[in-house]
Amino acid sequence: MRRILIVGAGQSGLQLGLGLLAEGYDVTIMSARTPEEIRRGWVMSTQAMFAAALHTERRYGLDLWTEQTPQIQGLQVSLSAPPGERALRVPCPLDDPAQSTDQRLKMAAWLELFEQRGGTVHYQGVTTADLDGLTRLGRYDLTVVAAGKGDLVGVFDRDPQRSVYATPQRGLAVAYVHGMTPDPLWPQPHVSFNAVPGLGELFVIPALTLSGPCDILFWEAVPGGPLDLWQERRDPAEHLRLTLELTRQYTPWIHERCARVELTDGRATLSGRYTPTVRHPVGELPSGGAVLGMADVVIANDPITGQGSNTAAKCADAYLRSILERADQPFDPEWMARTFERFWADTGQAVTHWTNAMLQPLPPHVQQILATAATSPAIARRFAYGFCDPNDLDDWFMAPDRAEQYLAAVAVG
Repeated sequence: MRRILIVGAGQSGLQLGLGLLAEGYDVTIMSARTPEEIRRGWVMSTQAMFAAALHTERRYGLDLWTEQTPQIQGLQVSLSAPPGERALRVPCPLDDPAQSTDQRLKMAAWLELFEQRGGTVHYQGVTTADLDGLTRLGRYDLTVVAAGKGDLVGVFDRDPQRSVYATPQRGLAVAYVHGMTPDPLWPQPHVSFNAVPGLGELFVIPALTLSGPCDILFWEAVPGGPLDLWQERRDPAEHLRLTLELTRQYTPWIHERCARVELTDGRATLSGRYTPTVRHPVGELPSGGAVLGMADVVIANDPITGQGSNTAAKCADAYLRSILERADQPFDPEWMARTFERFWADTGQAVTHWTNAMLQPLPPHVQQILATAATSPAIARRFAYGFCDPNDLDDWFMAPDRAEQYLAAVAVG
């Protein structure tokens, strides 16, 4: 039986570990926190997982919250015009519902499930020196690093050819809340994407948290602009107050739904910023051992397109298939590089190019697509599908000539 070590207990690491267990591998996961510590901790993310990513979880029975989680029926894009007026509204229905589950709830339960299914968990932080010692002992056939923060990320060098930014492009501020009223124009659960040109974006995401269904209010602020108020962590109550004040000023149609909101719990806020970065997938340790990076260890995109958890799930699925195909052959650095490159070609490249583009002011052809989508259900539905499969966007969304051809074809049809 081949032995796999996974460092990190997030979406990608736990999903890969649970999949490998089901396929008969001996799997050890190293987690910095216990399930109870995760549940008691601060919120870790925003997330809206679409059908393709959800399918990778369901294959191994990991969809534990389908009956409780709000079924997200689509996306609604709004453009704000000063002073706080809605210039455009585009409802974009999804063919299959999306879901958002608080990662405190999800990762704690998956850790427990992993142990119940026969996996081994070591609850400890891991440094580069620790990892070097583990690989030097030769206990594991393959070591995968799925911890996207902290010391271990430094094992993986930045890929300058694929990393177009050298600084953070958004300041991020998240609040999980109860008490939002439904959108009167679209009462069904949906992700609301509200662009404030030149300043940032506000997302509203229906989700499931520890205390039940909720909504996530998520500001993305252009650094140095008037929305960028979370350069240091604030008290949760002050964080929510500022969040709501910005909705009043810039997205009053959202603020109207917030009259009775309150934080879901005492650790329901998150803020920070990071530079979007692609890293080389093979990390070399001081003693010469090689480890494979996955998900946001090697592809850390801004959350503006909501692809972080989706990319992590798809990466876990891709790596699982590659490990199974390898059978008894060695997991050498050449195999590691090929494994990542296949994932990059299938998923990572399209997500990264799209996300990087959306961090810039919307070009004229994208403005034209959205304006046309406001009166064209076919275009609106295809735009929504791009969140499920970003590869589709390359055929019509990502370049002016392809967009022009597609809009012309829709008009003729």
